[in-house]
Amino acid sequence: MNPQPSYTQILPKFGIEALNPMQEAAGRAILEQPGDVILDAPTGTGKTLAYLLPLYRLLDPNGAGVQAVVIVPARELAMQIEQVWKTMATGFKVNVCYGGHPMATEIRNLSEPPALLIGTPGRLADHLERSTVDLSGVQTLVLDEFDKGLELGFQEQMEKVIRALPGLRKRVLVSATAGTEIPAFTGLQEAQRLSFPAGSAEASGLTLRLVVSEEKDKTETLYRLLGTLHSEPALIFCNHREAAERISESLNRKGIGSTVYHGGMEQAYRERALILFRNGSVRYLVTTDLAARGLDIPEMKHVIHYQLPVQESEFLHRNGRTARMHATGTAYLMLYGEEKRPSYVPADLETVPLPENPDLPGPPEFRTLSIGGGRKNKIARGDIVGFLLQKGGLEKEELGRVEVGDFLSFAAVKADRATGVLDRVREEKLKGKKYRIELVRP
Repeated sequence: MNPQPSYTQILPKFGIEALNPMQEAAGRAILEQPGDVILDAPTGTGKTLAYLLPLYRLLDPNGAGVQAVVIVPARELAMQIEQVWKTMATGFKVNVCYGGHPMATEIRNLSEPPALLIGTPGRLADHLERSTVDLSGVQTLVLDEFDKGLELGFQEQMEKVIRALPGLRKRVLVSATAGTEIPAFTGLQEAQRLSFPAGSAEASGLTLRLVVSEEKDKTETLYRLLGTLHSEPALIFCNHREAAERISESLNRKGIGSTVYHGGMEQAYRERALILFRNGSVRYLVTTDLAARGLDIPEMKHVIHYQLPVQESEFLHRNGRTARMHATGTAYLMLYGEEKRPSYVPADLETVPLPENPDLPGPPEFRTLSIGGGRKNKIARGDIVGFLLQKGGLEKEELGRVEVGDFLSFAAVKADRATGVLDRVREEKLKGKKYRIELVRP
């Protein structure tokens, strides 16, 4: 293994020069505190990096087998953590296990055990039942968003995984919600609790603004609001799946490109929605609270509460999608004139003036090509970039984000070039083989 990179080599990969106070405190506690650690900090403060950096220092470059496990409640969070680890470029192998991911692929990956294993409780428990993974050598355990795991009823599976870790020396519990009761099955001993409560909106760089709808159906008001955002992307939060689907369909009928994301969708469609949103093929993601935390999506300047949640905690998690780290952002609270305000909504919010006939947001900058091959076909990002530049006739600035999955990959192409590129490459071979290439519909 190559020499381990230092923090000064890792941090620029994430566009930061120094750790924030929460990350520094977490690193000291995990590396220096003899007991376990509980970390409570709001969404968007960099908790993933806060525990991955010290965790990587705890790994033995000469060790064999799985040395550390991160348990998460959602597959999207598992994939996000995997991507952060790969960006760190530590040299330590990582694998991820979650429902909806081919079991056969995971078993093959685990035949050469990673130093770091990330997974959802059910899938990790499944591997233990099949004896396809040996966790007896694990010394460090992270339960990320453990409060959400408890809320979703994963106690039994989490307990089963923890029982399979006889060599455990360090437990780290991470949550965006302070005060969650710690179950006995976690086995915490002499735990140090680090709590970083959410600051005021002003201190965090977040601005709250009120949007008043004269009609109970707020869709027309939403059109007018979007017309004031200069075609910048936004997350639009609803309380129910049906509302998210209805609003997304309404926006698309109006010619405002959006896609929907909620827990009732099949995993493949959820992942596709996030890919289209990340790469700029749609400007608006209409979603439930499923997207309030644990997703790999860009920094948002705008969060829109089309419907306000009942619980203040979910309101804070939603807002955590903007004004992250040192950035600024705005959360828009849409309320019908006679609608009862939740108690957590400040009384003195500034009201956003809306034009009567706003210009609609411009069309998305990119469209997305899907390519029917990925990592398991020995295709890397550079292969796809070279293929589209050479065979597709693109210039570098006309190619956007490229994401490579196990068996399916996606590439964002400037919207005005997408159809022509598809015509040029659909019969061409990529690394000596012809793959199915299509334009993805939002």
